[in-house]
Formats: sequence, structure tokens, C-alpha cells
Amino acid sequence: MAGRPNLIRIDDPQDARIAEFRDIRERDLVGRQAGFIAEGTVVLRMLAAAHCAVDGAFAAEKLLLLENRVSGIESLLAAFPEDVPVYVASAPVLDQIAGFHLHRGVLALGRRRASPNAASLIEQVRQSGLIAVCCGISNHDNMGSIFRNAAAFGVSCLLLDETCCDPLYRKALRVSVGSVLSVPFARGGNALSLLEDLDAAGFSIWGLSPRGEMDIRAIAQTSKLALVTGTEGEGLPPHIMQRFRTARIPQMPHLDSLNAATATGIALYEMARAQSLLAGS
Repeated sequence: MAGRPNLIRIDDPQDARIAEFRDIRERDLVGRQAGFIAEGTVVLRMLAAAHCAVDGAFAAEKLLLLENRVSGIESLLAAFPEDVPVYVASAPVLDQIAGFHLHRGVLALGRRRASPNAASLIEQVRQSGLIAVCCGISNHDNMGSIFRNAAAFGVSCLLLDETCCDPLYRKALRVSVGSVLSVPFARGGNALSLLEDLDAAGFSIWGLSPRGEMDIRAIAQTSKLALVTGTEGEGLPPHIMQRFRTARIPQMPHLDSLNAATATGIALYEMARAQSLLAGS
């Protein structure tokens, strides 16, 4: 701990300086007024990169660590400016703060510096890009996995309608391995309105469904593509299926459908591959 003057020991679980980390699961449910909890070293590394980036969208406000984790992540801690306090606690104290056994022992309180709207993100993808649109994704595991897929396949941004869950929820952020902090996103608005804005901007829009009219591998190459994924089980609403073209992923006939996040990943791969072929032609 020597060499880090902002390391602060916490011996009292009720210490006001770490109040935001107290009873984590309960606070997950009621929200943190634009704040979020980053958990684990992988997500912490992504938060450090976002914090230090020019015009970065996210900032770290404070860290809380299990005391025996500090020496193993000193290089990661050094990535944060020294005005970001790092609190350390023993395992019993940390567990009392969190309200459960926190085996990872690495927490950070982050905040979103700016929340871009859908229109501004669409404008940034003026010439070419791949956009993923989520309609009614309410499962945090699926949301986190979709962001991870989006990062893997070079998605320009994600547009989430007003019925989607918050991707900054602790579990979604963890499942995304921090990709929520690297892929630009906007959340809010009616799904149909979002898609009509994309249509007006010249995007080729494809709704993903087991009943889609076209094999996902046969989608025509174009510089501006948008994929729309619906909620687990019900899928996309009929009015969206009727308004826009639809694509399917071929699969064995005895299976009803793929998991929403898995299907989205496969479709994004095919779309990204098509765009790579177009760029290289």
C-alpha cells in the first residue's frame, strides 16, 4: 500500500465514506441516481480506460477493495488519477458493507458523465456502421451478453428502447465484461420511432426472428446496417415485424428458438462479416 497516499482503511461498515457500497443488492433494485457499481478487475480496467479517455463517457468516483487484493492490482490502481480515493477493508468488514460474501473483493462506484440520445448516436454513424437495436430486453444477463457481442463485432452503437433494462445494472455490467463502458448506447424512446429514425438516416433495418423471411447469411452487403432484437420468448412486436424486413438464423427444426443474446451474437457476426467484405472490395 506504500506509494498510494489515497489508500484509506475502513474498519467500520457504517463509515459514511463508503455508504454507496452498503447493501449492494438492495441498492441495485432502487437505483443509484445515475451512479453504478463496477465489480471485478476486468470491469475495473474498462472503467479506468473510460475515466482517463478524452471525452470519456464514464468516470470513477471511488474504489473499495478487499485488503489482500491490493498488491495484485497495483498497476491497475495506478491507471486511476490520485484524486479517486481507494478504500480498503478486511474480508469481514467488506462482507458487512456489501451485505453478502464478496469473493471478488473489487468494487468501484462509477458515474455516467453524459447520456447521448439516439439521434446524436445515429448522426455519428453518418457514412457507415453497424447498429444494434434492443426492443424490450429485460433480462440483465441477456443485456450484458448483447453488449459483449456488440463489442466483439464492432457495433458502432446500441439503441435501447424505453422498455429495456438498464445496462449499467451491476449484473449486466459484469456479464458484459465491461463492454457497456466501451460501446456507445442510448436508452429511451419508442422502438418504432427509433427504427423510423434509422430508416430516415439510410440504414438497412433487419428484425431478427425465427420466422424471418430471409436467411441472415443472405442479407445484401451495405455500409449501413441495423439489427433489431426482441425480448426473450415473445420476440419482436408484430407491428415491427410487418414494418421492416426480417431475417432468421437457420437451425435444427426441433428447437423453438435461440437465446436472445446468442442469436444476436450470431447475427451481428454475419452482418459484420458482410460489411468487412464490402469494405475490402
